[in-house]
Amino acid sequence: MAEPEFTATGVRIERWPRSLTRAGEVRIEDGRLSLLTSYGSEIDSAPVASVRAGRPWFAKPDETVATVNGTRYRLTMDRPQDRASGPGRFLDALKRATKDR
Repeated sequence: MAEPEFTATGVRIERWPRSLTRAGEVRIEDGRLSLLTSYGSEIDSAPVASVRAGRPWFAKPDETVATVNGTRYRLTMDRPQDRASGPGRFLDALKRATKDR
């Protein structure tokens, strides 16, 4: 199995107005974006070509918004151990994965 193109753990995943997990995982692997709970259960996943993501002007520096299968999720990547896996790296990895497909 190939190494994931992007992975971030300790991610707070929210679907307005409630939090789904405070320590989830975001993974881009084999052309798919997956949102996972802290136990590894899948919250949602879709091919990267159908995912929309960005940083709204009102978002905090550690937040991004992703639309997966028509559902908007707010992803907060503020864990100290994952500073290198922040929103900017996530958006870059998503763009790269979309170009590769």
